[in-house]
Amino acid sequence: MKTLFYKLLGVGIVAFSLYAGWMWMSVDNFATTPVDTGEGNAEFTVPSGAGLNRVAHLLEEEGIISSAKWLRWLARMDGMGAKIHAGEYEIPKGTTARELLQLIASGKVKQYSLTIIEGWTFRQMMQVVNAHPKLRHTLVGKTDAQIMADLGYAGQHPEGRFLPDTYFFPAGMSDVQFLQRAYGQLEQVLQRAWAERDPGLPLKSAYDALILASIVEKETAVASERGQISGVFVRRLQIRMRLQTDPTVIYGMGELYDGNVRRADLLRDTPYNTYTRYGLPPTPIALPSAAAIMAAVHPEPGQELYFVAKGDGSHHFSATIAEHNRAVRQYQLKRASGYRSTPDKGK
Repeated sequence: MKTLFYKLLGVGIVAFSLYAGWMWMSVDNFATTPVDTGEGNAEFTVPSGAGLNRVAHLLEEEGIISSAKWLRWLARMDGMGAKIHAGEYEIPKGTTARELLQLIASGKVKQYSLTIIEGWTFRQMMQVVNAHPKLRHTLVGKTDAQIMADLGYAGQHPEGRFLPDTYFFPAGMSDVQFLQRAYGQLEQVLQRAWAERDPGLPLKSAYDALILASIVEKETAVASERGQISGVFVRRLQIRMRLQTDPTVIYGMGELYDGNVRRADLLRDTPYNTYTRYGLPPTPIALPSAAAIMAAVHPEPGQELYFVAKGDGSHHFSATIAEHNRAVRQYQLKRASGYRSTPDKGK
C-alpha cells in the first residue's frame, strides 16, 4: 500500500508540476500579448468601487482582453490584485496585458483639457465651463454670488479671479474643483507679483493691481505693449488724471453694448466709466493673464500719457496732447459716423 501511495503521490506531483508549468506559460504568454484596442487606442473606465474580478470581466466583455481568468491570475502573480484605481483610462495600441494592469494600478487616468482665455469675462468663462462634457456640473443656473459661495469665497466679486491657462483634469471632476484650482493659480501669481512690485506704485493693494491688470489685458493684443499701457495708466493715476479707457465703459454698459462706444456712452455715468470717474473701477473687468499682472506691477517708465489704436492691433503712444491729437487724426479719421471723438480728452 505504501508503495502504491508513493507512486500515486509521485504521479500527482508530476501532474501538478506539469499543470503549474502550463499555467505559468499560459499566463506569461497572455501577459506579453498585446490586448485588443481596435484600429487605434481604446478607452476603458474602471467603475468606482470595482475590484479585480469585475474589472477583468468588463475588459473581457468589451473585447479588450481574451480571458478574464488569465488577467486575474496575472494580477495575483504580479501582486496587483488590490491596486486597481477607478477612472477613465486610454489604452495605447500595442499595450500588453501586463502593461494594462500596470496602467490601471497606477491611477494615471485619461486627462481632458479646458482653456481659459485671457481677456474673457467671468460670464464667458462660465459658459465654457458649463458646456464642457467631462466636468461634473453643479453650478449651472446659479448666480455669481452663489458660485463664489460654493467655491468657498462668499462675498467676493468673481471677475478677474481665475487665471487664464490650459487646465488638465480627469473625467468627472466637478466644476467647483476646476474653478477652485484656477482661482488658486491666480491667487498665487497675484500675491507673488504684488510682493515683487515696483516701489511707489499708486496702488493700495494686490486687488488694485488685479484691476489694473484686467484693463491692460483688454487694451492691447500685443504682448510687448503691456508694460507701456500699464505705464500710461500708472502715470495717470499718479497725477490724478482720469484713465479714460473704453474697455471699462463697455464693461459698465453690460448688455447695452452693441459693438460701438458712442459719445453718449462716455457721458453716461456708471461705476466703471473712467471718463466720468477718477481712479480705478471697483472691480476687474476681465480675466488678466499672468503677463498682464506682471505689467501692472512693473509698468514701463516713460513720459507718455496717451495712446491711440493704429488699426493693426498696436498703438501709438504720445507724451503730449498735441502729439496725441495728431495721432488720432492720422489713425482714426475713418471711424464710423456717430462714434465719439474726444481727442482732447486723452486716450
